[in-house]
Amino acid sequence: MKLRTFFLIMIALFVVDLTFGQGCSQCKLIAEQGSELGEDAFGSNINSGIMYLMAMPYFIVLTVLLIVYRKQVGAKIKGMVSKG
Repeated sequence: MKLRTFFLIMIALFVVDLTFGQGCSQCKLIAEQGSELGEDAFGSNINSGIMYLMAMPYFIVLTVLLIVYRKQVGAKIKGMVSKG
């Protein structure tokens, strides 16, 4: 039973990879535009696109952490003011 489940999961992962492993539209667009330009322009354009895509999750996480931190600090300050 475990072996059958393992094979089903492996097949599902393989199918998902083939279906969704096409790359993002921004990378595809930059790659198509880069072929018209020189190799140097292609490398810098694709790196810029990757950096942009990588920055977004970090920005979202940092924003959430900042909001949580500000709420905790605000609560501590209010607690100190009410005690004094």
